[in-house]
Amino acid sequence: MMNRQEEIARIVRSYFKSYPDKDRPTIESLISEDFYFTSPLDNRIDRQTYFNRCWPNSNNTAAIDLQHLVVNGERAFVIYESRMTDGKRFRNTELLTVKHGKITGVEVYFGWSIPHDAAAGKFV
Repeated sequence: MMNRQEEIARIVRSYFKSYPDKDRPTIESLISEDFYFTSPLDNRIDRQTYFNRCWPNSNNTAAIDLQHLVVNGERAFVIYESRMTDGKRFRNTELLTVKHGKITGVEVYFGWSIPHDAAAGKFV
């Protein structure tokens, strides 16, 4: 039997896997009805708006590789690298809240393109 941290990690892994797998039924089962999503472009949008605005990105997602996954209480901190179907890659950080077996909130912090737009030791 999984402990709470293992269960949260499993839910988070399934959430991210649903994008390259184009598995909407799974992601719908993982997200609570009172879900919210916040990013530099979205301010606490609700579940329906998330699916309308964000889920279409799954069509262009080839892979999401979790680099770090740390669970603390009911929150999971994730750093991942994503590869799109056009070959572009980027790195992001997300903080997910999981309550009663469902993701209730996601906060996204945008990362950088891979390879980085600036040379090592330089800036854009």
